[in-house]
Formats: sequence, C-alpha cells, structure tokens
Amino acid sequence: MSFLNHLEELRWLLVRSCIAILVASVIAVFFNEFIFDVIIFGPKDGNFYTYRFFCELAQQYNLDKSFCISELPFVIQNRTMDGQLSVMIWTCITAGFIIAFPFILWEFWKFISPALYEKERKYAKMFIFISSILFFLGVIFGYFVLVPLSINFLANFTISSVVENQIDINSYINLVKNTSLATGLVFELPIIIFFLAYLGLITDAFLKEYRRYAYVLILIVAAVVTPPDIISQTIVSIPLVILYECSIIVAKIITKRNTEKEKQAATINK
Repeated sequence: MSFLNHLEELRWLLVRSCIAILVASVIAVFFNEFIFDVIIFGPKDGNFYTYRFFCELAQQYNLDKSFCISELPFVIQNRTMDGQLSVMIWTCITAGFIIAFPFILWEFWKFISPALYEKERKYAKMFIFISSILFFLGVIFGYFVLVPLSINFLANFTISSVVENQIDINSYINLVKNTSLATGLVFELPIIIFFLAYLGLITDAFLKEYRRYAYVLILIVAAVVTPPDIISQTIVSIPLVILYECSIIVAKIITKRNTEKEKQAATINK
C-alpha cells in the first residue's frame, strides 16, 4: 500500500472507533443515574468500599485511622447554567471510550496486522484479550484505590479553618475520570514495551539498567497521589512495580526472538 492508502486506512480506523465510542456513549446516557449516583459519587460517600477496607485494616494493625470516616468535609457545586449537562455528556463519552476500548484495540490490530508475519497474526485474540484485561484492571485500580486515596487526602487537607471546601463539579469529576483513565493506560505498559521491543527500540537490558530510576519514579508518583503514610504508598507502588517487572520479562522474550531471527537471517544469507 502507498503512504496515502495507509492514511486512508488510518482515517477509517479513527472513524469506526469514534462511531463505536458514540454508540457506547448513547447507551451510557440511559444509565446516567447509576453512573453518577453509584459510580462517580461513590468515593464521596464515607461508606465507600475502599474506606471501609482501609478502616478495618487500620483497626486490625493499629494504624492511622484517617479512613474511618462517616462523611467527607466538602460539598460539590455546579457554578454554570449548562454545567450539569456538559458534565453528563463528557462523562458518558468517557464511559463510552472505556466500554469500546476492546473494539478500538481490534481496529488497531487490523491496521498493523498486514506488517506482521502470518504466525504473528494468530495472536490477535490474545493481544486484544490481554490488553483489554490490563486496561480494565487499571481503571478498576485507579477507581477503587487511587481515587478514594486522593479524595480523602485532598478533602481533609486544609491551610486554615477559615476556608471551606466547596468543590466545583467539574473539578471533582475530572479527578475521578482522569485518574481512572490514566491508570488504565499506565497498565498497558507491558503491551507498549512489547511493541517497542519488537521494533528493536528497547531491550530488557535497558529496562534493567534503569530499574532503580524507575522504582524511584514509582515511589515519587505514589507519594504524590496518596496521603503521607507508608501503607497507602505501598499499596499504590506494588502494582506499578509488578507492571515494570512484567515489562522486563516481555522485553526479554521479544529481544531473544529478535536475536534468533537475526541469526537465522545471517545464516541464510551466508
């Protein structure tokens, strides 16, 4: 295919993906009460699952009981006429993207599959399944761990008793959406490393060399997004460390295969 034909294929990939997101978003509109009352505003409730879990954990091990709360000290406000309508539309679009993510992966695979060998195309289902699982696990981890940790910390942080926390609805929902989506994409790290290693842009040796720096970065991220206690930071750090170690294993396997292919090609040329 020519360069323009590739661009045409890419254009239709984006069109089909946008249609899938739009259809999923329309479906989400019919469940907007559940999405907002149960999912979006769930972490604002002091009886949210995460708070109860951390509270029981703190009581069991005699730790900081900051998660043993009945309510969070802030109210959510809408400050514009079209604020709630705009929030509903963009939240449903975000939900549509999450729902349609496996389809988007399938479209992406169809776009790159002509450049792969026949035996490599057989891994399409595995690629879509693993990538989707990682993404959904990331969204769940972000929603049930990072979002409650962030909300609890920020809601209770104060510079003075004079200041009351009256949070704009866009600020609150952006925190929930962006944190969950960002974590879902971060959990795609092994898949990204797979493609980078396949293209020869990165190796397991490179990841091992910079492992200590990666761990420091992970700890910094955990310290920023969580309250200043070691338990919360550890809970956030462990999945990220596991993802990094899995990425090293993936890079090692792909680098080994690339080396074997190069040896076979060299033997054939001789």
